[in-house]
Amino acid sequence: MRVVTILILLFFCKAAERKGSPGGARNRVNHSRAGGSRKGSSLVKRYAPGLPCEVYTYLHEKYLDCQERKLVYVLPGWPQDLLHMLLARNKIRVLKNSMFSKFKKLKSLDLQQNEISKIESEAFFGLNKLTTLLLQHNQMKVLTEEVFIYTPLLSYLRLYDNPWHCTCEMETLISMLQIPRNRNLGNYAKCESPQGLKNKKLRQIKSEQLCNEEEKAHLDPKPQVSGKPPVIKPEVDSSLCHNYVFPIRTLDCKRKELKKVPNNIPPDIVKLDLSHNKINQLRPKEFEDAHELKKLNLSSNGVQFIDPAAFLGLTHLEELDLSNNSLQNFDYGVLEDLYFLKLLWLRDNPWRCDYNIHYLYYWLMHHYNVHYNGLECKMPEEYKGWFVGKYVRSYYEECPKDKLPAYPETFDQDTEDDEWEKIYKDHTAKKQSVRITIVG
Repeated sequence: MRVVTILILLFFCKAAERKGSPGGARNRVNHSRAGGSRKGSSLVKRYAPGLPCEVYTYLHEKYLDCQERKLVYVLPGWPQDLLHMLLARNKIRVLKNSMFSKFKKLKSLDLQQNEISKIESEAFFGLNKLTTLLLQHNQMKVLTEEVFIYTPLLSYLRLYDNPWHCTCEMETLISMLQIPRNRNLGNYAKCESPQGLKNKKLRQIKSEQLCNEEEKAHLDPKPQVSGKPPVIKPEVDSSLCHNYVFPIRTLDCKRKELKKVPNNIPPDIVKLDLSHNKINQLRPKEFEDAHELKKLNLSSNGVQFIDPAAFLGLTHLEELDLSNNSLQNFDYGVLEDLYFLKLLWLRDNPWRCDYNIHYLYYWLMHHYNVHYNGLECKMPEEYKGWFVGKYVRSYYEECPKDKLPAYPETFDQDTEDDEWEKIYKDHTAKKQSVRITIVG
């Protein structure tokens, strides 16, 4: 009996010791950072396979400490409401698309001292609250600005001790680092190669040192690839179009052989018809002065590329017709300003069913009030004729249930298209009724 009593007392003493040291978990994190190079029994234990990560709260903010666990990927059971994630000194080699997308509240991410050699373009998708990102002491050679498009609040970035290969492919990243407001991004990162730029800080390199005009032309974006499309000249004046006041303020520019959007659209226009022209790309801020625009028809133009900022300012747009074009997917951000969109026409486009189509699909799922049509795979051949929703579900069908993306389980693409046809017929009937009333 005495032995049992002693064992119980020892157990409670240990529990009191753990409970009675405020900030203890935080102190252990600081200790591991400061003394990471020291060897000892505690360090050996932390490397033990399968050792669970620590989740704790410090100053009312939730942390995950998963340092030194030989991890190669994010684990599925981590809490989604984390604010800080410590993944230093693991074995992560590639940051894959949407790897952190479920941690939408994340403010800091520590990935230093891994083996990262590649970051996919949408690796940080969903991290729009991230302010701190540590990527130093890895194996990265090339990186572009595109990777950081999903982290608009990023204010502290560490990139040093990576073997940066400073060529034309690095131009967008280096330009981003040199913007004055980004003074805390990539401060100490240096080129490892080529020899002429070795040990030169990224923030000090000039564009002409990276690539010549011939190399730049080679890297120009092709249709449906993120980047700035080439500028088309000369400018087009809206005086070529017909302006109507009744029944609503309309600018009719259809069949005018236009190669770009007119540059002086009247600000009070409610409907703009640009159908049956030759506009093959939409540049940033094409419609920024048309604040009252509610209906925009861009059908039958051969549009191949839409810049993510093309529809900036169209906060009142209700109907957008993009049918009969050459669109294969949407870059992330294309639809973000269309808060009041109700109808989206997508028929007769060669939609390509690969990972790049996911943004458009998920946007539509999260904006269930937007009625749309025509989202059907045209390529590659193996998915031709599939609805995009079916393709996306098949993409994840082998994933565990907790890794599947969040979209309504009851959604059925076939049903959705049937409902659209009914809406379309009703909508057309109403328009015909209006015309008859006006004529009468």
